[in-house]
Amino acid sequence: MLDLQLLKAVNEIAISAGSEILDVYNSDLAIEVSTKQDDSPLTDADRRAHCLIVDQLSNLTPDIPLLSEESDAIDYSLRKSWGRYWLIDPLDGTKEFINRNGEFTVNIALIENGQSVAGVVHVPVTGISYFGGTGLGAYKQAADQSSSEAQSISSQPIQEDSGVRIVASRRHLGEELEVLIGKIKKHFGDATLVSMGSSLKMCLLAEGSADIYPRMAPTCEWDTAAAHGILSAAGGEIVDLQFQPLRYNSKPELLNPYFIALGDPHYPWQRLLDK
Repeated sequence: MLDLQLLKAVNEIAISAGSEILDVYNSDLAIEVSTKQDDSPLTDADRRAHCLIVDQLSNLTPDIPLLSEESDAIDYSLRKSWGRYWLIDPLDGTKEFINRNGEFTVNIALIENGQSVAGVVHVPVTGISYFGGTGLGAYKQAADQSSSEAQSISSQPIQEDSGVRIVASRRHLGEELEVLIGKIKKHFGDATLVSMGSSLKMCLLAEGSADIYPRMAPTCEWDTAAAHGILSAAGGEIVDLQFQPLRYNSKPELLNPYFIALGDPHYPWQRLLDK
């Protein structure tokens, strides 16, 4: 069973991985980029963070298997037998990293029986970490704080008369998303739209700084799992377009369906968006 002490140890691993990333990010040298088989970019920072996380997590929890975006492919026939495992994105937001805009994160999640039960999201440029887990609460740790000084966070209930705060991907707006955002704006009358990269979008919901994040573009399970664990611990949820909670390791491919992250899952979003 995951406890807060172990979660804080995982957070320290994410912080160390962030230092590896910053070594590359702050270098005067141009960032060298190669292309993976799926046409996504790969840098030395991805590799260095991956190696550090895999090495330190394997020492910390030798009995829990790991799946990282930068791991060799693990066949579903083996993976489906995992009751729990670590799901890792060593550098979420590689395009943001390459563009040096600071909006990239280190993501580590614990998956149990298809659910994200805990997560750590570290932001190397700001030094901020978010972490949380089922039954443990959710927390935000500033760069100048220790994990024991981290502040408790929670998502916020919708206030009909205060408008709604929508967060969207910096790079993935499309017709379906525009229609959905239009429905939200029409209902609330007042809506603020914030664009941002990486899993930071879901962390904004977890800390109560945003209300809804609809995603109508491809993502992989390691893109969402860590922030999902934090958001759930903070009182929110991530659901598919049928409003069922997002599941992990339930099929051979690692692509997520389109989804909606909610700060207040008790609000009647489905009725509003199905109109």
